Amino acid sequence: MKKTTRFAFNAYLTQLAKINDVSVEDVTATKFSVSPSVAQTLEDLIQNSAAFLTMVNIVPVPEQSGQSLGLGVGTTIAGTTDTTSKDREPTDPTDLSGVVYKCTQTNFDTALTYSKIDMWAKFQDFQTRIRDVIVKRQALDRLMIGFNGTSRAATSNRTTNPKLQDVNTGWLENVRINAAARVMDSVTNAGTNRKEIHIGHKGDYENLDALVMDAVNNLIDEVYQDDDGLVVICGRDMLADKYFPIVNKQQENTEALAADLIISQKRMGGLPVVRAPFFPTGTLLITRPDNLSIYWQEDSRRRQVSDNPKRDRVENFESVNEAYVIEDYRGACLVENIKVKADWSVAP
Repeated sequence: MKKTTRFAFNAYLTQLAKINDVSVEDVTATKFSVSPSVAQTLEDLIQNSAAFLTMVNIVPVPEQSGQSLGLGVGTTIAGTTDTTSKDREPTDPTDLSGVVYKCTQTNFDTALTYSKIDMWAKFQDFQTRIRDVIVKRQALDRLMIGFNGTSRAATSNRTTNPKLQDVNTGWLENVRINAAARVMDSVTNAGTNRKEIHIGHKGDYENLDALVMDAVNNLIDEVYQDDDGLVVICGRDMLADKYFPIVNKQQENTEALAADLIISQKRMGGLPVVRAPFFPTGTLLITRPDNLSIYWQEDSRRRQVSDNPKRDRVENFESVNEAYVIEDYRGACLVENIKVKADWSVAP
């Protein structure tokens, strides 16, 4: 590490110690608790670092485990009461009994080489650059876990689980585990069960629009079916399957303009489409974005920043207890194992 870099890095450590009300020695030699205000600021930065995260709830909870906060509206509240014979009984619209969460530790450990820090040290926003690279990666990893996480291993393996499947249980897996009746992943025809849903001519559905409409009608609870906040969350592949046939042909100008309008609206089955990064292929999640939450336990964020000359790098060890929560399973459904083909009557 260059002399000027060392000066900038020491200033970074001093500032980190100051805002967390600890000594520089605490920052570098031990794992310290990030102060509540700094933790909240960091969570806000993480949320604003990924577009999709701005649509979901990221909220602190005091306990490591408990019942969900019920951030959505879980029931109706209108009613009548004959007060001559009984008292009026108020209803908690957020009562979602049975939905529980458990925050478990996630490590967000990073390392920056001396050469990388040497390049950044010349910039006035040196401290901000270090912070932002860590914050951005935490945001993206949270999305990856939310859509792909299936379990929490004692020690995760990034080689065998490159999409962080073994770091925590994500949103989609929670639907599979806790609301299996709201998952469509196969088709039964003439007594035979096929682990694929065929979209296209002579398939199970003629197009993705029909599939989405059927899923909403049969898998989403009646109280949510007409909710104007419902969206279809999917990956790039499902959007391509829907819109590629529209653009992959010679068109007159008027037809091209109409195609552009259709694509810009991005809808499936009458619902807005939200394309999310790292979303599994052949999969659709239908819900309100604010039905998805990430809970992080207050006072659980720990951190240590250390200089490791043996590896020519600066290491940042950081962890927080968190959980990926579906607030109300009645307002969510999952469709997976989708296969799209122009004509299923034609042999492959």
